[in-house]
Amino acid sequence: MDRDLPTLTRPLVVRLCVVALVAALLVPSAVSAFTHEPIELQRGTIDEPANGTTVIAVQGFKGRGQNSSKKPARLVAVGPEGDLEWNYEPQSDVTWFYDVDPLDDGTLLVVGARRDGTTVFKYDPATGERVWTERLDTHDTHDVDLINGDELLVADMRNYNETSERNEDRIFVYNRTTDETVWEYEFERIYDRDDGGGYTGDWTHVNDVDKLGDGRYMASPRNMDEVVVIDRESKDVELSLGTPGDHSVIYEQHNPDYLESEDGTPTVLVADSENDRVVEYELANGTGRDATWNRTWNLGVDGNLNWPRDADRLPDGNTLVTDSLNHRVMEVTPEGEVVWEYYAPWGTYEAERMNLGDEPGGPTVADQNATGGYGLNGSAALTPGATDRATFADWVSGTFAGTPLSGQADWFAERWAHIAPWIRPVWMNPWAFVSAIGAGLLTIGWVGGEAVYHRRWIRERLRAGYDRLRSTGEQPPADSDD
Repeated sequence: MDRDLPTLTRPLVVRLCVVALVAALLVPSAVSAFTHEPIELQRGTIDEPANGTTVIAVQGFKGRGQNSSKKPARLVAVGPEGDLEWNYEPQSDVTWFYDVDPLDDGTLLVVGARRDGTTVFKYDPATGERVWTERLDTHDTHDVDLINGDELLVADMRNYNETSERNEDRIFVYNRTTDETVWEYEFERIYDRDDGGGYTGDWTHVNDVDKLGDGRYMASPRNMDEVVVIDRESKDVELSLGTPGDHSVIYEQHNPDYLESEDGTPTVLVADSENDRVVEYELANGTGRDATWNRTWNLGVDGNLNWPRDADRLPDGNTLVTDSLNHRVMEVTPEGEVVWEYYAPWGTYEAERMNLGDEPGGPTVADQNATGGYGLNGSAALTPGATDRATFADWVSGTFAGTPLSGQADWFAERWAHIAPWIRPVWMNPWAFVSAIGAGLLTIGWVGGEAVYHRRWIRERLRAGYDRLRSTGEQPPADSDD
């Protein structure tokens, strides 16, 4: 039948088919826009009241063309039954929130980033006011701890020195009283410039640092896929978990939590972000960077975590998990049961129980006889990634599983799952977003095909325009062929 169509009709049929397909691909976006019910600050599963107030640092997202009111940064405090107690929004010197640490006097140490530096402040929830504020020149710092009364322990994660052409990513101690840096440790001591990210940009992305005791600091250089414990005096690496580039142990982790078992065995609980899981490792033997570890716990084997960035062991043995791109905080039993849950869009970064202080350090899973791998059960699953429904990333991985392209497909699926939520409009569900991108790619291909099909006509029109310019005495464009 197609052969009987007039020559001029065939392109018209193709165009109509393309238009119809583009329109069909855009239908899910329209439906999503009309049926969208935003997830606001709200409780999820509350099977057991929480042991105290939970404070949550919500990173938020504000970029080019992005409306920050749709993906807001904020600090929120949530009561034991999931009731919102207070909501603190960024001031002019903060764009995104990261670390929040409960202090002994009932206040909070808060870290907020802005485009030209980092703001650290002590916040009093009782008055709703800042007690003091420090503004650091460090770029996009995620973690600062208050130690020794008046000193700030800082994770300086983007610190390339253009003058010396050296990357000076480091952890350092700043004395607020004397206004000076009293100690520092640069990561060039242990890493080659080819490790991690771009040496002149986001090289180590050290996102966390904790004081473990007198003279011992634990740091999380995320891009190195490694957690290191540093001796302050000798600057030697006492312990190391992970190896740069070995993603089977940890992969771009966040906020490790140092624990010790009843017999004193060092244990690390960590949000294994790029692997979409929370894991716990127990030291098997060795020291320094020769240490070997056994994985004793793996939460997230069902794929229902999306880029978790914090995990704290609570005194009762449960774990407080910050599931960033599902925009929720959960208290989870060792077996994966969600007993308390709160949703706080957009991009939860860290959560702490106010009455327990920073890094409460409960029992290890080995001491609880709960080693193993577990999925999540009992969540309210209010966000798409928190449900059992297959995501686009799952579909990509499943489609190419067992084929020569499985490695590339898994890489793409991982990148998609962790990047798409930042750029996807909040009113558009994940599959509608995929359809919209498909419509856009098809439109671009169509326009390109039309340009090729009509290339002679386009060339003739351009030549005619060029000739008119010459006939009127005007100069042709500088990039002309003549």
